[in-house]
Amino acid sequence: MNYLRGIRPAFCLTTVRKSPIPIPRISRGNRKLHLAPPFLLDDYIPRYRLLSSMDASKKRSTAYAHLRNCNLCPRLCGVNRYERTGTCLIGAETVKVNVIAPHFGEEPCIQGHNGSGAVFFSGCNLRCVFCQNHDIAHQRNGQDLTPEELGDWYIKLQNVGGVHNINLITPEHVVPQVVLSILHARELGLKVPIIYNTSAFDSLESIKLLDGLVDIYLPDFKVWRDSTSKRLLKADNYAETAMESIKAMHTQVGDLCFTPDGIAKKGLLVRHLVMPGYESEGQDIMKWMAENISRDVFVNIMEQYHPDAHVGKPKRPRRSAPSSDNKIVSGELRYDEINRPVSKDEISSVRQAAEKAGLWRFCDPPKHDGFAL
Repeated sequence: MNYLRGIRPAFCLTTVRKSPIPIPRISRGNRKLHLAPPFLLDDYIPRYRLLSSMDASKKRSTAYAHLRNCNLCPRLCGVNRYERTGTCLIGAETVKVNVIAPHFGEEPCIQGHNGSGAVFFSGCNLRCVFCQNHDIAHQRNGQDLTPEELGDWYIKLQNVGGVHNINLITPEHVVPQVVLSILHARELGLKVPIIYNTSAFDSLESIKLLDGLVDIYLPDFKVWRDSTSKRLLKADNYAETAMESIKAMHTQVGDLCFTPDGIAKKGLLVRHLVMPGYESEGQDIMKWMAENISRDVFVNIMEQYHPDAHVGKPKRPRRSAPSSDNKIVSGELRYDEINRPVSKDEISSVRQAAEKAGLWRFCDPPKHDGFAL
């Protein structure tokens, strides 16, 4: 692929005569892109379009094999999903999808003017107590689709919806079916980039299977300490797993790149939802990314946390407690430490830590008309 170098021509050393008629300065699109040339693509062809037929066949075979001995998330259930389900409660033949539609709630460089082609998968391999989409992830609402039917929907999003990309949201537990759906849609003429929108709780086997199919990785690095992930995500070794998977993602696609229309086409975009009282973990995450991924990594420090799912609900008595103690104490709430919005100071502290670590590419509101590049 070609990069726009954007190099200005060197000044000529010959004498230049001043024209008596003032020459108006021509503005390029009436605004500057504020985009460094290494991150600006002349054009882009999705990675799955460049996959050979032999490599595509290998990926199909590998996807089916993983379904018979599932190890595509760090839970490592090892179940044959054709016979029974594991932690995610999703089988092998179909996926459960809640919403398929053009989506305008993503980063400006992802949603653009026409929207991102969002596919919200039901189910999840995490059990976040604060899940902002708990009605989808925890309750498994939606319709069952085969990989072929899912691929047909990608084509509808592209041809009818005119979306800029296909945005696979919470797909960690259905990676084999996702791989099969992309390969099917490729044969039908899919040509927009694929986004893998994940909680970062992925196994390296999963990321390896997606290599050559995904254009943009969009992981949400949630928490840093293992004690926090056990309490709030109900998962062991979350941070260690996220670090490994994000490194693998960056190795595949590099830093986030755009075409001149301001739409992201390829690379890594890391999100972090600032949690009330846990801003120090966000600071550690920013420092780690600058030191271990790239100082050019594109970061979205999100501030939209609100108490949801199990947060703020009345505490239930433990089953082992004596019957006399089964009364709920008045005012005692579950996960009360995060039962409030995040403050501006907490958000600012994470941003300051990111800047101090050397990060500079943030998803900020633009100071000009157009996209936030």
